[in-house]
Amino acid sequence: MATITKSDLIDHIAATVDIKRTEAASALDACLDKIISEATAGNEIQILGFGKFSTSHRAERMARKPMTDEMVLVKAATLPKFKAGKQFKEAVNVQKEEVEA
Repeated sequence: MATITKSDLIDHIAATVDIKRTEAASALDACLDKIISEATAGNEIQILGFGKFSTSHRAERMARKPMTDEMVLVKAATLPKFKAGKQFKEAVNVQKEEVEA
């Protein structure tokens, strides 16, 4: 299984849309920046067929360190979430079935 990098995405966008690589990089950066800024503001970002980006709040809690049995305080945090859309799930599932066959 290969790892696709941001640079790979930029190359793909540039080739597919037939634009300069710098323009593709700017478009991708603008898209990612918007997703991050909206999520930071507490908004959900839904891309039909792909998925939904959102955030969830994790409350402060006590946890036990397994090696020492010491109780430690885990601070509250806001975490990013992604829920895959139906088309994305189906596409991944079909590819998985083809690989297993």
